[in-house]
Amino acid sequence: MTTRVLYLIACAAGPTQYIDDGVRAAQSSGWDVCLVLTPSAAHWWQERLTELSALTGHAVRSQYKRPGEGDSLPKADAMLVAPLSCTSLNKWGAGIADTLALGLVSEGVNMGLPVVAMPYFNQAQARQPAVARSVTDLRSQGVIYLDGAYGYRSHRPKHGDPKAFPWGKAMSAINTHSRQGIPPL
Repeated sequence: MTTRVLYLIACAAGPTQYIDDGVRAAQSSGWDVCLVLTPSAAHWWQERLTELSALTGHAVRSQYKRPGEGDSLPKADAMLVAPLSCTSLNKWGAGIADTLALGLVSEGVNMGLPVVAMPYFNQAQARQPAVARSVTDLRSQGVIYLDGAYGYRSHRPKHGDPKAFPWGKAMSAINTHSRQGIPPL
C-alpha cells in the first residue's frame, strides 16, 4: 500500500509553535507529511527546522524554488492549511499567492486536490468584512473551511489557547475529504 502524502501548511498563528503536534496527528492517521510554512512561521521555527525535517523526513519548505530547481517534496494527495491566519486567509481568498504556502493551496484546490483549512484568529479579526468574503470565495472553490462547531471557534482577543488547537477535527476532516476522491479538473 502506498502512503498518501499530505502537505501540512502552517501560517504565523499561535498553534504553529506546536506544529509538531499537527505533524504527529497526521502521521498517526497514516499520512506522509510534508511541512510548508509561511515565511513568518518559518522565522519562528528557524532554530528548529532541522528537528521538523527529521520529524517529517522531508525538507521544510517556506520559499518558492528557483527556476530550474527540481521539486524537493513528493506530489501531494491532499493539503491541510492549519493554523490559517487571518492575513493568509484574506490573501488566499483574494487570489494573492505571494508565498509558497498560498501558491500551493491556490493551485491545489483548483487542480482537484482535497484542501481543508482551519483558522486560528481572534473574534475581533473574524469580524473584519474581508473574512466573510474570503471564506465564501474559498468555499466556492471547494475548500473545506473548518470553523465554529466544525473546527475552530474564534477566541476573545488575548484569550487564545494555541496548545488546545483541535488537530483531531482537522485530521478527521482531511481524512474524510480525501477519501471522497474529488476528480481532477
